Amino acid sequence: MSKVEEFLTTDEEQEIVDAILTAERHTSGEIRVHIEATAKIDHFSRAQQVFHFLKMDNTKDENGVLLYVAVKDKKFVIYGDKGIDKAVPRGFWETTKEVIASNFKKGQFKQGIVEGILKAGKELEKHFPWHHTDTNELNDAISKG
Repeated sequence: MSKVEEFLTTDEEQEIVDAILTAERHTSGEIRVHIEATAKIDHFSRAQQVFHFLKMDNTKDENGVLLYVAVKDKKFVIYGDKGIDKAVPRGFWETTKEVIASNFKKGQFKQGIVEGILKAGKELEKHFPWHHTDTNELNDAISKG
């Protein structure tokens, strides 16, 4: 089995998808998780590539958020679209990063991702509240590379 396949169990992956559904319940923001073994370029640039590959830059309000995890490298990136960057204060993602990092340091990877997603959802809700006309624009499944 590869590092990516060993990273989370099927049940843990479902808990992450459930967290995405919960987080998106109150925001028009779109959250995705991408997991791969390693990045051949710097992690921020790789997150940008994956963001584009997953068509996350095609949302109506430019409010997609990618949580990118490179398992073997032990690195993660939270990457938000232009609409988010225009709407939120500087350092917006810092507390979300801290929640994820503190769990990852303890080896609690699923918990870190779940808590990060829920924190991101609460933050996005302030700037991108859900409206009855909103639709889920992106797949909620975890993507893997």
